[in-house]
Amino acid sequence: MKSVAIVQSNYIPWKGYFDLIASVDEFILYDDMQYTRRDWRNRNQIKTPQGVQWLTVPVQVKGRYEQKIRDTEIEKTADWARTHWRTLEQNYRRAAHFDEVAAWVAPLYCDAEYQHLSQLNRVFIEAVCGYMGIRTKISNSWDYQLADGKTERLADLCTQAGGTEYVSGPSAKDYIDETVFAERDIKLSWFDYSGYPEYPQLWGDFTHGVTVLDLLFNCGSEAVTYMKHFRS
Repeated sequence: MKSVAIVQSNYIPWKGYFDLIASVDEFILYDDMQYTRRDWRNRNQIKTPQGVQWLTVPVQVKGRYEQKIRDTEIEKTADWARTHWRTLEQNYRRAAHFDEVAAWVAPLYCDAEYQHLSQLNRVFIEAVCGYMGIRTKISNSWDYQLADGKTERLADLCTQAGGTEYVSGPSAKDYIDETVFAERDIKLSWFDYSGYPEYPQLWGDFTHGVTVLDLLFNCGSEAVTYMKHFRS
């Protein structure tokens, strides 16, 4: 059995995203999809004393309504990276494991340059996986041939990757044709994001849907104990 998940890349995603990565054998970044504005592709949330705050990577979208995620470029003029890091530092420097995590997160912001959003997202995703000990193979959708049809493409990508089980987020139930996977003898499983335990968190009432960096700054290497489907 080989399990595969196929998901668009997100900017510093929440813990559930990494839980899904950890639960499969191969995770395909599906950035051949159209870029969507005001979505998780280029932004995520952190906790602050004033409540939840967005961190948004500025990207070039004017006149590019049908561009793919993989083709979406980051604005060259904006000093977003250092601004994001200063914001993280300001709001998480009191966290128990800030120094430990900052040692590898800060250079991703301050010592690197990124041209495309997909590149940025993958660098951060792989860095978080490395810290958490997630050894899942991560590949890009353009490493494979892309078939026509929404569900057909997903099933075909799974087959090309040698997968016998496709693990999908529950929101895809609205559009996935389950018979397409059944015809290819691929098991279709629905990932469960409910029931995560709370962890020590700064700034008021507990919030689940913030970036995974919140979990890491607060819990360090113990972060994996708050992941439901994590496997070493």
